[in-house]
Amino acid sequence: MDDTRTETPAEQLRIAFELFALAEEMVRQSFRRRNPEASDAEPEEAVEAWLARRPGAEHGNCPGRPVPWPRPR
Repeated sequence: MDDTRTETPAEQLRIAFELFALAEEMVRQSFRRRNPEASDAEPEEAVEAWLARRPGAEHGNCPGRPVPWPRPR
């Protein structure tokens, strides 16, 4: 890995969005390979389900314990 490369925050955000889009497409393709007879809507439903239960991020993307939101006053 070349440690001399430094991306700007804008480039880092663009890369993050590209990786997210790539992950969604990978889930769609995987679903289609496993279910070739599926309707056109089913891969999209699979992506939505994956987004709701991403392994390692069941309660969001940050450490800590889940709390209700919005927080009670």
